[in-house]
Parts: sequence; C-alpha cells; structure tokens
Amino acid sequence: MRQIDVNQTIDNASFTPFHWRVLFWCTLIIIFDGYDLVIYGVVLPLLMDQWQLNPYVAGLLGSSALFGMMFGAMGFGMLSDRLGRKKTILICVVLFSLTTVLNGMASNAWQFGLLRFIAGLGIGGVMPNVVSLMSEYSPKRSRSTLVALMFSGYAVGGMMSAGLGIWIVPNFGWEIMFYLAIVPLLLLPLMIKFLPESVAFLMAQNRQEEARVLLQKVAPEQQITDQDELVVPKVEVKKAPVLELLRGGRTLSTLMFWTAFFCCLLMVYALGSWLPKLMSAAGYELGSSLMFLMVLNIGAIVGAVGGGWLADRFSLRSVLASFFMLASASLVLLGYPHPMWLLYSLMAVAGATTIGSQILLYAYVAQFYPADIRSTALGWASGIGRNGAIVGPLLGGTLLALALPHQMNFLALAIPGAIATVAIVLVGRRVGASQPAAEAGAATQG
Repeated sequence: MRQIDVNQTIDNASFTPFHWRVLFWCTLIIIFDGYDLVIYGVVLPLLMDQWQLNPYVAGLLGSSALFGMMFGAMGFGMLSDRLGRKKTILICVVLFSLTTVLNGMASNAWQFGLLRFIAGLGIGGVMPNVVSLMSEYSPKRSRSTLVALMFSGYAVGGMMSAGLGIWIVPNFGWEIMFYLAIVPLLLLPLMIKFLPESVAFLMAQNRQEEARVLLQKVAPEQQITDQDELVVPKVEVKKAPVLELLRGGRTLSTLMFWTAFFCCLLMVYALGSWLPKLMSAAGYELGSSLMFLMVLNIGAIVGAVGGGWLADRFSLRSVLASFFMLASASLVLLGYPHPMWLLYSLMAVAGATTIGSQILLYAYVAQFYPADIRSTALGWASGIGRNGAIVGPLLGGTLLALALPHQMNFLALAIPGAIATVAIVLVGRRVGASQPAAEAGAATQG
C-alpha cells in the first residue's frame, strides 16, 4: 500500500483531458457571470430614457447587483468550505441565471433593483469558488496562466453582452438581453454531470473513494488503486477562519489585498456601468459607445491571458503593479481628444489593465494563502472589494450629474489605479516566519 500526497500529485501532474474539462466548465460559468454583470451598462442608456432616471438613481440601480455580490462573495465563499465547491457553484448559477431572466420582466426601477441585488448574490458567490476550484486542480507550473485564462471568461461574457447589445437593444429592446440568461439553466444538467467536486473537500469529508477517482483522472500515470491511501498535510481546524487571514505575518498583506481589490473593482465597475453613457455624453452615438465597451472587454482577455503568462515567468506582484500603473495612464489619456484608432487602443489597454488586473488579483490571492483558508481569503477579498464596485457606479453617476469636463471624469477614475499600485507593492513586505510556502514564494518573487 502506498501513501499518496494529494497536493504534490496535483502540483506535479501533467495536463490531461480532465484539466481541460475543469477549465472548460469553470470558464463557461465565468462567461455567464460576466454576461449577467456587464448587461446593466449595455441597457443603461435606454433605461434612463424609458424610466426617466436621473444619474444618481441610475448609479444606485447599477450598484444594487454589486451590493448583492459583496454579500454573496463573503457568504458563499465561506459556505463552500462546508457544502463543497461544486454544490455551492451550482446554487449560485441557478440564483443569478433565474433572477436575471426575471429582470427582463421588471416594470419599474424598484423591481429591477431588487432582482439585480438577488442576482448579485449568485454572481458574487460563484467567482471565488470557481477560482478556488480551478486553482486547486491546476498543475503548479501553469497555475497562474490557467486561472487567468479561466477568468478571462468574464471579459468574454462582457464582450458578448456588448456585442449582442449593439444589435439587439436598438432593434428589439433591452428586455431580450436578460431573457438570454436562461442558457445557464438549460446547461445545468451537464454541469452537474461534468463539474468535479474539490478533492480537498472530499478528503476533509473522509470520502476517499470519490477523491481517489478524481485524483486518478488528474494524474493517470500514478495508477492509483483502492489499496493506496491518500494523504493531505494536516491542518488545524479554525473556529474563526477570517482571523486566520490576519495571522502568520499576513496582516499587512491582507489589508493591502483588500485595498487593491477595492480600487480595482471601483475602476472596473465604474467603466462597465457608465462607459457607454459617458461616451454618449461626449458626443458618440449609442452604437459607437457600446463598441467602446466591447473593445474594453477584448482588451481584458488579452490582459488576463498575457498577464497570467507573464506572472508564471516573473511574479504576480510585479505584473500587477505594472498593470495598475498602465491602467492609470491609459484612463488619463482617454479623457483627451484622439484619433479613433488611438481611442480604441487606449480603451483596449484600459480593459487589459483594469479587468485583467482584477482577474490576476484573484490568482494572486489564491496562491498567497494556504488551502484551508483559500476560499475564505478569496471570498473576503472579493467581498470587501465589492465596496469599491458599489462605489464605482455611484461615482460614475455623480461625475455625470456634476457635468464636469470630459477629461476630469477619466482623471477621477485613474486615481484608484495609483493607490492600487502602492498596495500591491506592499504585499508580502512584513511576513512572519510562519508564512506558508506559497506566500513566501510570492513575497520573494516580487
């Protein structure tokens, strides 16, 4: 009988069809997630006209889903440590898909905002769990790339939302955009069949037989049999897992992660909610304004995949710091007149370094913390960062209501990028001797 270390087996595994399947389903779920979230920015110009919304109310309406995401990220992030990643992900998919479909039937702003809040619970809850699941099954040498590739599905979903909106919204109305969210519900039986459960969760539940089957798919060359015993490093059960984020020399790093998430999500959701309206106010037609949103998300895909590739060769911290500096610079430049090709180029850079940075932040947190508190770390970083996401649409509405010069709007959106740069540079600067190995590596690589 052999003793097989689960974590080492996964870390050193070759890429197999099983990894492709995990990547496919996690990416598909994030695509749906991104579509459902970006949809508000696509329909906002029409909603403001149809329901006679002022910018403040429109900003609050845009933040309703983000309030839900804050609670969903924290609540479902911790709940998955008890229910398992798979079950929690499926619950979240049903929640955000069903309520988004119902959103298309809303007849006033109050109904719309309530349904967006409920959808936000599922949207926010699914993010840390798919990141954690993908990170857990990824071989160590390609973990950053795979997590970033998976999370680029968020930008694909946003690009689909903007692309479909250019054609559907002017011709068929905004409601159809929400009805299309039924697709994840139709695919739910396939998700139940093919999405795997977390091996770490199965081991914690003493379900070795199921864990053995999954581990054999991860590393078929191991030829794991029923006689082999699976082992994982023993971890102490914590009564207050949230406090663990502040122990072991992690206090400053945790606070800096929260700051970076706040600033990054503020930029992402201010742009996602208000970019079409801001560009319309600057004199661009609705179709052109939605095209800017589409280019933003195309850039995000390049930024996420390219950033993940760079992070596997350098360090997540140095790549993120560079990305945040570029984000601030591109946003400042977007406020000034330029030829159309240069505007699109700057918009792509802004997407690559704002949405792309959000994706890399998830990958950084997933690698920084030990496995037993990883979901909690992701959930709390994302959840606290949601305050920035909530502030983003409100800030956009305030800027529009103040009728500031065009360049001042983008300058205001660039300031959080500078703050995030400083926060990322400080991650890992004061780490105690008891830091986990992944954290030590992250701290020294930067």
